[in-house]
Amino acid sequence: MHLSNALRAATALSLIMVGAAQAETITIATVNNGDMIRMQGYTDDFTAKTGHEVEWVTLEENVLRQRVTTDITTKGGQFDIMTIGMYETPIWGANGWLVPLDGLSAEYDAADILPAMAGGLSHDGTLYAAPFYGESSMVMYRTDLMEKAGLDMPEAPTWEFIRQAAAAMTDRANDINGICLRGKAGWGEGGAFITAMSNSFGARWFDMEWNAQFDTEQWANTLNFFKGMMDESGPSGYATNGFNENLSLFNQGKCGMWIDATVAASFVTGADSTVADSVGFALAPDNGLGKRSNWLWAWALAIPAGTQKEAAAKSFIEWATSKDYIELVAAKEGWANVPPGARTSLYANPEYQKVPFAKMTLDSILSADPNNSTVEPSPYVGIQFAAIPEFAGIASEVSQEFSAAYAGQQTVEEALAKAQAITTEAMEAAGYR
Repeated sequence: MHLSNALRAATALSLIMVGAAQAETITIATVNNGDMIRMQGYTDDFTAKTGHEVEWVTLEENVLRQRVTTDITTKGGQFDIMTIGMYETPIWGANGWLVPLDGLSAEYDAADILPAMAGGLSHDGTLYAAPFYGESSMVMYRTDLMEKAGLDMPEAPTWEFIRQAAAAMTDRANDINGICLRGKAGWGEGGAFITAMSNSFGARWFDMEWNAQFDTEQWANTLNFFKGMMDESGPSGYATNGFNENLSLFNQGKCGMWIDATVAASFVTGADSTVADSVGFALAPDNGLGKRSNWLWAWALAIPAGTQKEAAAKSFIEWATSKDYIELVAAKEGWANVPPGARTSLYANPEYQKVPFAKMTLDSILSADPNNSTVEPSPYVGIQFAAIPEFAGIASEVSQEFSAAYAGQQTVEEALAKAQAITTEAMEAAGYR
């Protein structure tokens, strides 16, 4: 009896030691937005289930892009998981820089990922990143201010209506701006917004021979309209405002309208919003040319090739992007706060269908076509980006010139001329022309 007890005790101890030996500490680079910060608050659930610990490196969006790009291209090995998106994933997967996510468990149900998201995070049919959430963009607006202005928001507004409504809702005496939009430099910040907007004005980055197109009437119309509307009805300093700055302004009641990521809907209707009970939603605007100004994006989790902790990293990705994680957040914070836009099953869930922005989010995602994003033909895939390796560097410089124009440091014409020169030079150096 004593021998049996001793053997059982020794066996139990050995199992604990094996478990401790297998437990890892993984380092994750992520963006400082609400959904990713919320995920960090639930990390204890992952650790309790797997034994793995997590160290977070949480960065502002532009800084995150720089850090993870530098790390992956130099094989720095700082991170076991990176938060990246639809631009980087296919390119990095094709280069062999990411671990394929083709060995996920049956319980994970990878087939449940929305096709638009899975397609944008794959290369040659192989998934290289799993979407934590997916998004398009849409109009979020103050229903009380719209009513006060004597206007009704159409489900599918035009840019002209948006400009008129913004002017009508602007109340400088009470610090209310009719509209808040991204002007911040960065290809994924203000650059993403103005590129998606330009599609609806008939603009494109390149023609079919990869010639830069910033010397066109369509781009001039886009920037002049944007700057004119924001100077009339936007907040002071809008040239430096990105997603987080505009979210803060909207939640403080200082914006009549905000056109941005659909994922923001849970925050503008949540506990931190002072206007949560007066928010409506509409599709991103168009100009009657057959293209809306909504984008398609996913913040996704990927594993850099060469990590020594691949198994632990995969287990985290399975946990963080699973149906069970959605259920966990729903149980703790309600269905309105679960990560949206990633799984088909979420939109079939009767409880989620009650969320006021669920249908508009899905409609916006499904209406975005990265393979056919411009009025005139273009040689690239992507809506708010062109899916070529050179784009991030070019667009970061171009967006700086645009932001300088918004700030009044140069004219729109000067900004577009510099954008044309920057893009032409870079494309020639890369051998496209």
